[in-house]
Amino acid sequence: MHGCSLPSFVKVTTDAPVDSVGNRIGLSVVIRDHIGKVLSSGVKCLDFLISPMIAKVVAVLFSIIVALEGGFTSPTIETDASNVVKLVLYEIQSLFEIEHVIGDIIKSLVFSLHFQILKRIIFSAPKSRPKLHLLSSYDFSTSSPPSDQPDPPISTVVSVLTHHRSKSRWGHLLSICPSGFTPTQFSQIALSLKNNPHLLLSFFFFTQRKSLCKHDLSSYATVIHLLSRGRLTSQAQELIRVAIRLPAHDLETKQELRLFQVLVKTYRECGSAPFVFDLLITCCLEVKRIDGALDIVRMLLSRGIGLKVSTCNALIWAVSRCDGVISGYEIYREVFGLDSERIEFCAKDAKRVVRVKPNVHTFNALMACFYREGLFERVEDTWIEMESLGCEPNCYSYSVLMAVLCEEGKMREADKLWKEMREKNIERDVVAYNTIIGGFCKIGEIERAEEFFREMGLNGVESSCSTFEHLVNGYCRVGDVDSAILVYKDMIRKKFGPESSTIEVLIGGLCDKKRVSEAVEILRVGVEKFGLSPTKNSYMFLLKGFCGDGKMEEALKVQAEMVGKGFEPSLEIYHAFIDGYMEQGNEEMATMLRNEMLETQKRKEEG
Repeated sequence: MHGCSLPSFVKVTTDAPVDSVGNRIGLSVVIRDHIGKVLSSGVKCLDFLISPMIAKVVAVLFSIIVALEGGFTSPTIETDASNVVKLVLYEIQSLFEIEHVIGDIIKSLVFSLHFQILKRIIFSAPKSRPKLHLLSSYDFSTSSPPSDQPDPPISTVVSVLTHHRSKSRWGHLLSICPSGFTPTQFSQIALSLKNNPHLLLSFFFFTQRKSLCKHDLSSYATVIHLLSRGRLTSQAQELIRVAIRLPAHDLETKQELRLFQVLVKTYRECGSAPFVFDLLITCCLEVKRIDGALDIVRMLLSRGIGLKVSTCNALIWAVSRCDGVISGYEIYREVFGLDSERIEFCAKDAKRVVRVKPNVHTFNALMACFYREGLFERVEDTWIEMESLGCEPNCYSYSVLMAVLCEEGKMREADKLWKEMREKNIERDVVAYNTIIGGFCKIGEIERAEEFFREMGLNGVESSCSTFEHLVNGYCRVGDVDSAILVYKDMIRKKFGPESSTIEVLIGGLCDKKRVSEAVEILRVGVEKFGLSPTKNSYMFLLKGFCGDGKMEEALKVQAEMVGKGFEPSLEIYHAFIDGYMEQGNEEMATMLRNEMLETQKRKEEG
């Protein structure tokens, strides 16, 4: 290296040792004259890691700074390191760090010194010594960079994301992109990260945390596509839920439909997975955007884009619960194309056929919804339709049909279904056992119910709270309150909490047996231990029980508590008190209550 004012060449020694453990680089420069005397020197530590080749380039440029500070002007460097030359001349674009790292280094070194590195910094090989020019000009000082500083190229940002370590990646990215990205720029960067969806997701969250990008549906769609492509379905769904809740500029178009349109537009560019639309529909159903989900399904079918059967089933279930099972059944016919043999659409003058077949879960959803709405005949019709389409029923299918038969008291037919399941080696679960046990308890065949309960245990099927509640109801129905109490205590021992209806049945059974004090204890435990609210019938059983025993004071306390719970006195209550006082021979009180009852009844009729 030499300067115009110096009579001879001087020797410059540079070094850039890398500390991979400490994640840093050291720079050192020593300038000597022809006899070895040190004329100038400099050292610098960089608290981040870059590639060794770029470290050499940074060391060379650092030597220029030291030379300028030492009074040398128009420096010339001789080197045979062609890669260093190419990097300084920006002929290797993928290794981008120089453009931004150099500026940071020089700004941190110079402090108060303000100078400019001339555009012409000449490199040449020792033999031919051709003139090479550095195509960059910098004005370095301790002040902040000018606001009109151009944004780094997309390749630069991608290289930072892919080549830097995670600890230094985000800080460096923030330093070179303080103004952030437009949604279009973000999408371009995201597309370059499509084979690393986890890094893409981290980058997306980073831009959100640092407010580096005002994301719109376009940038959301890009990330959703690429996450789906990388099979990160739960993360993609989370972004879909956020996207469809973004403020909409076009109030006439549903946000989920706008997102769908953007997803369709960017589908091929992102190389997405077909089920991305299934994810969109599923999320719409989760947030109760059922109409939007239906619109999307119809547009997909019109374009010949098939859906997963599970998505169709979820749609049927959601429509059935929201608008009723009749509407759900119409959607079932529509999405599976059962009202016409072909669903045709035109695309590039070619007709294609959409064919999606329902599965057992489709029919299970329909049967369950028909059963819930009390349309028992439609449950049986759906069973027949399922068999006609060659779809084999599973345990849940049998359970729903058995529940219908049990509700109708057709236990012989229900028993036949049970045997059919056994013959087909269909494993019975707790729902199936509870259904058949409940059916036999309902008609008072408690012995048969006990047989299934024992079989349940032998087959290793764990009983549930419903199992014990069915048995309690069954024993109380046949008047075997002692057995009902034993089942109830076993239920409590297994840590199952009873329903208010179960407590009501037990109280009624005990009061019928004149065991009112035991009934009071059952109610007390239910309220204090399980937080149950007594039913009106529970109070009625206790009140009538106390009146029948002549314990009118206790009956009055129960009646007062009933009123406090919002239960108004009924004719049945008045009759219970009147009968109780008559048994005691208190005709005056009985007459007074009778008159009060008549006045109350008259006011209700007039009102």
